[in-house]
Amino acid sequence: MDNFRIQGGATLKGRVRISGAKNAALPILCAALLADGDHVFRNVPNLMDVRTMGKLLRTMGLDAELADGTFSVRSRPVNEPVAPYDLVKQMRASVLVLGPLVARYGRASVSLPGGCAIGARPIDQHLKGLEAMGAQIRLQHGYVHVDVPKGRLQGAELVLDMPTVTGTENLMSAAVLARGRTTIVNAAREPEIEELALVLNKMGAQIEGAGTDVIVIQGVEGLDPVDHAIIADRIEAGTFMAAAAATQGDVFLDGVTFDHLEAVAAKLRQAGVVVEREGSGVRVAAEQRARGTDATTAPHPGFPTDMQAQFMVVMTTASGSSTIVETIFENRFMHVPELNRMGADISVSGRNAHVRGVATLQGAQVMATDLRASASLVIAGLVAEGTTEVLRVYHIDRGYERIEEKLSALGARIERVPGHA
Repeated sequence: MDNFRIQGGATLKGRVRISGAKNAALPILCAALLADGDHVFRNVPNLMDVRTMGKLLRTMGLDAELADGTFSVRSRPVNEPVAPYDLVKQMRASVLVLGPLVARYGRASVSLPGGCAIGARPIDQHLKGLEAMGAQIRLQHGYVHVDVPKGRLQGAELVLDMPTVTGTENLMSAAVLARGRTTIVNAAREPEIEELALVLNKMGAQIEGAGTDVIVIQGVEGLDPVDHAIIADRIEAGTFMAAAAATQGDVFLDGVTFDHLEAVAAKLRQAGVVVEREGSGVRVAAEQRARGTDATTAPHPGFPTDMQAQFMVVMTTASGSSTIVETIFENRFMHVPELNRMGADISVSGRNAHVRGVATLQGAQVMATDLRASASLVIAGLVAEGTTEVLRVYHIDRGYERIEEKLSALGARIERVPGHA
Protein backbone atom coordinates (compact mmCIF):
# COMPACT_ATOMS: atom_id res chain seq x y z
CA MET A 1 0.00 0.00 0.00
CA ASP A 2 1.26 3.46 -0.87
CA ASN A 3 1.75 6.23 1.68
CA PHE A 4 2.15 10.00 1.41
CA ARG A 5 5.19 11.69 2.91
CA ILE A 6 4.61 15.40 3.48
CA GLN A 7 7.07 18.07 4.57
CA GLY A 8 4.91 20.73 6.16
CA GLY A 9 5.10 24.48 6.18
CA ALA A 10 4.56 25.29 2.50
CA THR A 11 2.00 27.93 1.48
CA LEU A 12 -0.20 26.82 -1.41
CA LYS A 13 -0.26 29.24 -4.33
CA GLY A 14 -1.29 28.98 -7.96
CA ARG A 15 -3.98 27.46 -10.14
CA VAL A 16 -5.49 23.96 -9.97
CA ARG A 17 -7.90 22.26 -12.35
CA ILE A 18 -10.64 20.37 -10.52
CA SER A 19 -11.48 16.92 -11.89
CA GLY A 20 -14.89 15.63 -12.87
CA ALA A 21 -17.18 14.53 -10.05
CA LYS A 22 -16.98 10.83 -9.24
CA ASN A 23 -20.34 10.97 -7.44
CA ALA A 24 -21.94 12.41 -10.58
CA ALA A 25 -20.12 10.08 -12.97
CA LEU A 26 -21.06 6.77 -11.31
CA PRO A 27 -24.88 7.00 -11.61
CA ILE A 28 -24.51 8.49 -15.09
CA LEU A 29 -22.35 5.56 -16.23
CA CYS A 30 -25.07 3.22 -14.93
CA ALA A 31 -27.61 5.14 -17.04
CA ALA A 32 -25.90 3.69 -20.12
CA LEU A 33 -27.75 0.46 -19.28
CA LEU A 34 -31.02 2.22 -20.18
CA ALA A 35 -30.28 2.68 -23.91
CA ASP A 36 -28.42 0.64 -26.50
CA GLY A 37 -25.81 2.38 -28.61
CA ASP A 38 -22.63 4.36 -28.19
CA HIS A 39 -22.44 6.61 -25.11
CA VAL A 40 -19.59 9.08 -24.56
CA PHE A 41 -18.98 10.60 -21.13
CA ARG A 42 -16.30 13.28 -20.86
CA ASN A 43 -14.43 14.80 -17.93
CA VAL A 44 -14.58 11.48 -16.06
CA PRO A 45 -11.92 11.13 -13.32
CA ASN A 46 -9.52 8.19 -13.49
CA LEU A 47 -10.32 6.77 -10.07
CA MET A 48 -10.55 3.29 -8.59
CA ASP A 49 -14.34 3.50 -8.22
CA VAL A 50 -14.76 4.56 -11.86
CA ARG A 51 -12.58 1.68 -13.01
CA THR A 52 -14.61 -0.71 -10.84
CA MET A 53 -17.81 0.54 -12.47
CA GLY A 54 -16.22 -0.15 -15.85
CA LYS A 55 -15.53 -3.74 -14.77
CA LEU A 56 -19.12 -4.13 -13.60
CA LEU A 57 -20.52 -2.91 -16.92
CA ARG A 58 -18.19 -5.25 -18.79
CA THR A 59 -19.38 -8.25 -16.74
CA MET A 60 -22.84 -7.49 -18.12
CA GLY A 61 -21.56 -7.62 -21.69
CA LEU A 62 -21.12 -3.91 -22.40
CA ASP A 63 -17.97 -2.46 -23.93
CA ALA A 64 -16.63 0.12 -21.45
CA GLU A 65 -13.30 1.95 -21.68
CA LEU A 66 -11.78 4.94 -19.91
CA ALA A 67 -9.03 6.85 -21.71
CA ASP A 68 -7.81 10.42 -21.20
CA GLY A 69 -10.86 11.48 -19.24
CA THR A 70 -13.37 10.03 -21.72
CA PHE A 71 -15.45 7.01 -20.73
CA SER A 72 -16.90 5.28 -23.80
CA VAL A 73 -19.69 2.73 -23.42
CA ARG A 74 -21.14 0.63 -26.22
CA SER A 75 -24.36 -0.60 -24.66
CA ARG A 76 -26.28 -3.67 -25.81
CA PRO A 77 -29.03 -5.84 -24.28
CA VAL A 78 -27.94 -7.61 -21.08
CA ASN A 79 -28.56 -11.35 -20.89
CA GLU A 80 -28.03 -11.66 -17.14
CA PRO A 81 -28.84 -8.47 -15.19
CA VAL A 82 -26.62 -9.41 -12.24
CA ALA A 83 -24.16 -7.35 -10.20
CA PRO A 84 -21.89 -9.87 -8.45
CA TYR A 85 -20.58 -9.64 -4.90
CA ASP A 86 -16.89 -9.56 -5.83
CA LEU A 87 -17.40 -6.17 -7.53
CA VAL A 88 -20.16 -4.69 -5.38
CA LYS A 89 -18.14 -5.33 -2.21
CA GLN A 90 -15.44 -3.00 -3.58
CA MET A 91 -17.81 -0.07 -4.09
CA ARG A 92 -21.20 0.71 -2.56
CA ALA A 93 -22.15 2.78 -5.61
CA SER A 94 -22.46 -0.47 -7.61
CA VAL A 95 -26.03 -0.62 -6.27
CA LEU A 96 -26.81 2.19 -8.73
CA VAL A 97 -27.19 -0.41 -11.51
CA LEU A 98 -30.34 -1.66 -9.76
CA GLY A 99 -32.72 1.06 -10.98
CA PRO A 100 -31.63 0.97 -14.64
CA LEU A 101 -31.67 -2.84 -14.80
CA VAL A 102 -35.15 -3.18 -13.31
CA ALA A 103 -36.45 -0.35 -15.53
CA ARG A 104 -35.07 -1.91 -18.70
CA TYR A 105 -35.40 -5.65 -18.08
CA GLY A 106 -38.01 -6.01 -15.33
CA ARG A 107 -35.59 -7.98 -13.17
CA ALA A 108 -32.19 -7.75 -11.51
CA SER A 109 -30.01 -9.46 -8.92
CA VAL A 110 -27.60 -7.19 -7.10
CA SER A 111 -25.35 -8.08 -4.19
CA LEU A 112 -26.10 -6.12 -1.03
CA PRO A 113 -23.61 -3.24 -1.03
CA GLY A 114 -20.40 -4.04 0.76
CA GLY A 115 -21.99 -7.27 1.91
CA CYS A 116 -24.10 -5.29 4.43
CA ALA A 117 -27.53 -6.41 5.50
CA ILE A 118 -30.25 -3.77 5.51
CA GLY A 119 -28.77 -1.77 8.37
CA ALA A 120 -26.11 0.90 8.48
CA ARG A 121 -26.22 3.02 5.31
CA PRO A 122 -29.14 0.86 4.12
CA ILE A 123 -30.82 0.54 0.75
CA ASP A 124 -34.29 0.07 2.21
CA GLN A 125 -35.55 3.32 0.63
CA HIS A 126 -34.49 2.05 -2.82
CA LEU A 127 -36.39 -1.21 -2.29
CA LYS A 128 -39.54 0.36 -0.82
CA GLY A 129 -39.70 2.65 -3.83
CA LEU A 130 -39.36 -0.21 -6.31
CA GLU A 131 -42.03 -2.19 -4.46
CA ALA A 132 -44.41 0.77 -4.69
CA MET A 133 -43.80 0.72 -8.45
CA GLY A 134 -44.84 -2.92 -8.72
CA ALA A 135 -41.62 -4.84 -8.11
CA GLN A 136 -41.32 -7.94 -5.94
CA ILE A 137 -38.24 -8.10 -3.69
CA ARG A 138 -36.44 -11.13 -2.28
CA LEU A 139 -33.33 -11.03 -0.10
CA GLN A 140 -31.48 -14.31 -0.46
CA HIS A 141 -27.87 -15.42 0.02
CA GLY A 142 -26.61 -11.84 0.27
CA TYR A 143 -28.36 -10.67 -2.90
CA VAL A 144 -31.37 -8.47 -3.63
CA HIS A 145 -33.51 -10.18 -6.28
CA VAL A 146 -36.03 -7.89 -7.94
CA ASP A 147 -38.76 -9.06 -10.32
CA VAL A 148 -41.54 -7.08 -11.97
CA PRO A 149 -44.45 -9.48 -12.64
CA LYS A 150 -46.00 -7.13 -15.19
CA GLY A 151 -42.66 -6.78 -16.96
CA ARG A 152 -42.60 -3.02 -16.59
CA LEU A 153 -42.65 -0.76 -13.56
CA GLN A 154 -45.73 1.38 -12.89
CA GLY A 155 -45.59 5.06 -11.97
CA ALA A 156 -46.31 5.82 -8.31
CA GLU A 157 -45.88 8.41 -5.58
CA LEU A 158 -42.75 7.59 -3.60
CA VAL A 159 -42.31 9.31 -0.25
CA LEU A 160 -38.77 8.83 1.06
CA ASP A 161 -38.22 8.57 4.81
CA MET A 162 -35.01 10.55 4.34
CA PRO A 163 -33.43 12.42 1.40
CA THR A 164 -31.04 9.65 0.33
CA VAL A 165 -28.82 10.53 -2.64
CA THR A 166 -28.31 7.06 -4.10
CA GLY A 167 -31.92 6.17 -3.35
CA THR A 168 -33.16 9.21 -5.26
CA GLU A 169 -30.82 8.40 -8.16
CA ASN A 170 -31.84 4.74 -8.34
CA LEU A 171 -35.56 5.50 -8.24
CA MET A 172 -35.26 8.31 -10.76
CA SER A 173 -33.42 5.98 -13.15
CA ALA A 174 -36.03 3.28 -12.56
CA ALA A 175 -38.96 5.64 -13.20
CA VAL A 176 -37.85 6.97 -16.59
CA LEU A 177 -39.14 3.84 -18.39
CA ALA A 178 -42.11 3.16 -16.08
CA ARG A 179 -45.70 3.41 -17.26
CA GLY A 180 -47.20 6.70 -16.20
CA ARG A 181 -46.00 9.33 -13.77
CA THR A 182 -43.76 8.88 -10.76
CA THR A 183 -43.33 11.50 -8.05
CA ILE A 184 -40.41 11.31 -5.59
CA VAL A 185 -41.22 13.27 -2.42
CA ASN A 186 -38.48 14.25 0.06
CA ALA A 187 -35.93 13.69 -2.70
CA ALA A 188 -32.27 14.52 -2.17
CA ARG A 189 -31.28 17.85 -3.75
CA GLU A 190 -27.56 17.44 -4.45
CA PRO A 191 -26.02 18.82 -7.68
CA GLU A 192 -25.17 15.25 -8.69
CA ILE A 193 -28.90 14.48 -8.84
CA GLU A 194 -29.50 17.51 -11.04
CA GLU A 195 -26.68 16.26 -13.27
CA LEU A 196 -28.18 12.78 -13.58
CA ALA A 197 -31.56 14.28 -14.46
CA LEU A 198 -29.90 16.48 -17.10
CA VAL A 199 -28.28 13.43 -18.70
CA LEU A 200 -31.45 11.34 -18.58
CA ASN A 201 -33.41 14.20 -20.18
CA LYS A 202 -30.75 14.45 -22.92
CA MET A 203 -31.42 10.74 -23.51
CA GLY A 204 -35.14 11.48 -23.96
CA ALA A 205 -36.51 11.16 -20.42
CA GLN A 206 -39.07 13.61 -19.01
CA ILE A 207 -37.92 14.71 -15.54
CA GLU A 208 -38.85 17.90 -13.72
CA GLY A 209 -37.91 19.22 -10.30
CA ALA A 210 -34.43 17.72 -9.88
CA GLY A 211 -32.60 19.89 -7.36
CA THR A 212 -35.79 20.34 -5.33
CA ASP A 213 -37.37 17.96 -2.82
CA VAL A 214 -40.10 16.89 -5.27
CA ILE A 215 -39.11 15.26 -8.56
CA VAL A 216 -41.70 14.32 -11.18
CA ILE A 217 -40.90 11.76 -13.88
CA GLN A 218 -43.18 10.96 -16.80
CA GLY A 219 -42.22 7.54 -18.13
CA VAL A 220 -41.26 7.17 -21.80
CA GLU A 221 -41.09 4.19 -24.16
CA GLY A 222 -37.36 4.29 -24.77
CA LEU A 223 -34.15 6.30 -24.51
CA ASP A 224 -31.23 7.14 -26.79
CA PRO A 225 -27.46 7.13 -26.18
CA VAL A 226 -25.84 10.36 -25.04
CA ASP A 227 -22.64 12.43 -25.21
CA HIS A 228 -22.08 14.43 -22.02
CA ALA A 229 -19.33 16.17 -20.02
CA ILE A 230 -19.48 15.54 -16.25
CA ILE A 231 -19.58 18.48 -13.79
CA ALA A 232 -16.58 19.32 -11.61
CA ASP A 233 -16.21 17.59 -8.25
CA ARG A 234 -17.48 19.99 -5.59
CA ILE A 235 -15.91 17.97 -2.75
CA GLU A 236 -12.49 17.94 -4.40
CA ALA A 237 -12.92 21.68 -4.92
CA GLY A 238 -13.91 22.14 -1.28
CA THR A 239 -10.88 20.13 -0.18
CA PHE A 240 -8.52 22.43 -2.09
CA MET A 241 -10.38 25.43 -0.65
CA ALA A 242 -9.74 24.08 2.85
CA ALA A 243 -6.09 23.37 2.01
CA ALA A 244 -5.62 26.94 0.77
CA ALA A 245 -7.25 28.32 3.92
CA ALA A 246 -5.26 26.09 6.29
CA THR A 247 -1.89 26.97 4.71
CA GLN A 248 -2.77 30.68 4.42
CA GLY A 249 -2.41 30.34 0.69
CA ASP A 250 -3.85 31.89 -2.46
CA VAL A 251 -5.31 29.35 -4.89
CA PHE A 252 -7.53 29.62 -7.97
CA LEU A 253 -9.77 26.59 -8.59
CA ASP A 254 -10.47 26.29 -12.29
CA GLY A 255 -13.56 24.81 -13.89
CA VAL A 256 -15.86 24.70 -10.86
CA THR A 257 -19.45 25.85 -10.38
CA PHE A 258 -19.57 28.35 -7.53
CA ASP A 259 -23.23 27.63 -6.80
CA HIS A 260 -22.23 24.09 -5.77
CA LEU A 261 -19.77 25.49 -3.20
CA GLU A 262 -21.86 28.13 -1.48
CA ALA A 263 -22.14 26.38 1.91
CA VAL A 264 -18.38 25.76 2.10
CA ALA A 265 -17.61 29.28 0.87
CA ALA A 266 -19.91 30.78 3.52
CA LYS A 267 -18.15 28.94 6.36
CA LEU A 268 -14.69 29.89 5.13
CA ARG A 269 -15.76 33.52 4.81
CA GLN A 270 -17.04 33.43 8.39
CA ALA A 271 -13.57 32.20 9.33
CA GLY A 272 -12.01 35.25 7.68
CA VAL A 273 -10.94 33.61 4.41
CA VAL A 274 -11.42 35.43 1.10
CA VAL A 275 -13.57 33.39 -1.30
CA GLU A 276 -14.41 35.04 -4.62
CA ARG A 277 -16.09 33.92 -7.81
CA GLU A 278 -13.74 34.74 -10.71
CA GLY A 279 -14.45 33.87 -14.33
CA SER A 280 -14.32 30.10 -14.79
CA GLY A 281 -13.71 29.31 -11.14
CA VAL A 282 -13.15 30.40 -7.56
CA ARG A 283 -10.25 32.13 -5.81
CA VAL A 284 -9.49 31.31 -2.16
CA ALA A 285 -7.00 33.44 -0.24
CA ALA A 286 -6.11 33.55 3.46
CA GLU A 287 -3.67 36.25 4.51
CA GLN A 288 -3.93 35.43 8.19
CA ARG A 289 -4.89 32.73 10.64
CA ALA A 290 -8.53 31.64 10.39
CA ARG A 291 -11.07 32.47 13.09
CA GLY A 292 -12.86 29.76 15.05
CA THR A 293 -16.20 29.10 13.33
CA ASP A 294 -18.95 26.60 14.18
CA ALA A 295 -20.34 24.25 11.52
CA THR A 296 -23.17 21.72 11.38
CA THR A 297 -23.43 19.19 8.57
CA ALA A 298 -26.76 18.92 6.76
CA PRO A 299 -28.18 17.56 3.49
CA HIS A 300 -27.62 19.80 0.48
CA PRO A 301 -27.80 22.78 0.29
CA GLY A 302 -26.40 22.68 3.84
CA PHE A 303 -22.77 22.19 4.82
CA PRO A 304 -21.72 18.80 3.36
CA THR A 305 -20.72 15.95 5.62
CA ASP A 306 -18.01 15.15 3.05
CA MET A 307 -16.31 18.46 3.97
CA GLN A 308 -16.54 18.10 7.74
CA ALA A 309 -13.08 16.56 8.28
CA GLN A 310 -11.30 19.02 5.98
CA PHE A 311 -12.96 22.04 7.61
CA MET A 312 -12.02 20.67 11.02
CA VAL A 313 -8.34 20.83 10.06
CA VAL A 314 -8.73 24.52 9.22
CA MET A 315 -10.20 24.98 12.70
CA THR A 316 -7.35 23.12 14.45
CA THR A 317 -5.01 26.09 13.97
CA ALA A 318 -7.66 28.83 14.00
CA SER A 319 -7.76 31.54 16.63
CA GLY A 320 -10.35 30.70 19.25
CA SER A 321 -12.63 27.67 19.50
CA SER A 322 -15.26 26.05 17.34
CA THR A 323 -17.86 23.31 17.52
CA ILE A 324 -18.52 20.98 14.61
CA VAL A 325 -21.71 18.94 14.67
CA GLU A 326 -22.06 15.83 12.48
CA THR A 327 -25.73 15.09 11.80
CA ILE A 328 -25.50 12.78 8.76
CA PHE A 329 -23.32 9.79 9.63
CA GLU A 330 -22.46 8.14 12.91
CA ASN A 331 -18.83 7.49 13.71
CA ARG A 332 -17.51 10.11 11.31
CA PHE A 333 -14.94 11.57 13.70
CA MET A 334 -12.37 8.81 13.15
CA HIS A 335 -9.84 11.40 12.03
CA VAL A 336 -9.94 13.16 15.41
CA PRO A 337 -7.51 10.83 17.26
CA GLU A 338 -5.03 11.15 14.40
CA LEU A 339 -5.29 14.96 14.40
CA ASN A 340 -4.80 14.99 18.17
CA ARG A 341 -1.64 12.92 17.69
CA MET A 342 -0.41 15.82 15.56
CA GLY A 343 -1.01 18.30 18.39
CA ALA A 344 -4.61 19.33 17.73
CA ASP A 345 -6.89 19.96 20.71
CA ILE A 346 -10.19 18.27 19.86
CA SER A 347 -12.67 16.57 22.16
CA VAL A 348 -15.68 14.60 20.98
CA SER A 349 -19.01 14.26 22.75
CA GLY A 350 -21.52 12.24 20.77
CA ARG A 351 -22.04 14.00 17.46
CA ASN A 352 -20.21 17.16 18.60
CA ALA A 353 -16.51 17.88 18.16
CA HIS A 354 -15.11 20.79 20.16
CA VAL A 355 -11.98 22.25 18.58
CA ARG A 356 -9.65 24.62 20.42
CA GLY A 357 -7.23 26.22 18.02
CA VAL A 358 -3.51 25.71 18.59
CA ALA A 359 -0.56 27.66 17.23
CA THR A 360 0.67 24.83 15.04
CA LEU A 361 0.44 21.11 14.36
CA GLN A 362 3.36 18.68 14.57
CA GLY A 363 4.28 16.17 11.90
CA ALA A 364 3.59 12.52 12.78
CA GLN A 365 2.81 9.14 11.28
CA VAL A 366 -0.99 8.87 10.93
CA MET A 367 -3.43 6.32 9.57
CA ALA A 368 -6.08 7.07 6.96
CA THR A 369 -9.40 5.44 7.89
CA ASP A 370 -11.71 6.57 5.08
CA LEU A 371 -11.79 8.82 2.03
CA ARG A 372 -12.49 12.23 3.57
CA ALA A 373 -10.51 11.50 6.74
CA SER A 374 -7.56 10.80 4.43
CA ALA A 375 -7.95 14.19 2.80
CA SER A 376 -8.05 15.90 6.20
CA LEU A 377 -4.80 14.23 7.26
CA VAL A 378 -3.11 15.35 4.06
CA ILE A 379 -4.16 18.96 4.76
CA ALA A 380 -2.93 18.59 8.35
CA GLY A 381 0.41 17.39 7.03
CA LEU A 382 0.69 20.47 4.81
CA VAL A 383 0.19 22.69 7.87
CA ALA A 384 2.31 20.78 10.39
CA GLU A 385 5.89 21.42 11.37
CA GLY A 386 8.20 18.65 10.23
CA THR A 387 7.34 15.46 8.35
CA THR A 388 3.99 13.71 8.25
CA GLU A 389 3.46 10.26 6.80
CA VAL A 390 -0.12 9.38 5.89
CA LEU A 391 -0.50 5.60 5.71
CA ARG A 392 -2.92 3.59 3.52
CA VAL A 393 -3.72 6.27 0.97
CA TYR A 394 -5.69 3.82 -1.18
CA HIS A 395 -8.70 5.42 0.52
CA ILE A 396 -7.85 8.81 -0.97
CA ASP A 397 -7.24 7.27 -4.39
CA ARG A 398 -10.95 6.33 -4.45
CA GLY A 399 -12.02 9.96 -4.58
CA TYR A 400 -9.12 12.23 -5.59
CA GLU A 401 -7.37 12.10 -8.94
CA ARG A 402 -3.59 12.66 -8.70
CA ILE A 403 -3.99 14.75 -5.54
CA GLU A 404 -0.27 14.67 -4.75
CA GLU A 405 0.59 15.98 -8.23
CA LYS A 406 -1.96 18.79 -7.98
CA LEU A 407 -0.74 19.80 -4.52
CA SER A 408 2.90 19.69 -5.65
CA ALA A 409 2.08 22.06 -8.50
CA LEU A 410 0.76 24.50 -5.87
CA GLY A 411 4.00 24.36 -3.89
CA ALA A 412 3.32 21.52 -1.46
CA ARG A 413 6.17 19.18 -0.55
CA ILE A 414 4.39 15.85 -0.89
CA GLU A 415 5.44 12.56 -2.41
CA ARG A 416 3.92 9.10 -2.83
CA VAL A 417 6.13 6.42 -1.32
CA PRO A 418 5.73 2.62 -1.30
CA GLY A 419 4.45 1.21 1.97
CA HIS A 420 4.29 -2.27 3.42
CA ALA A 421 1.33 -4.52 2.71
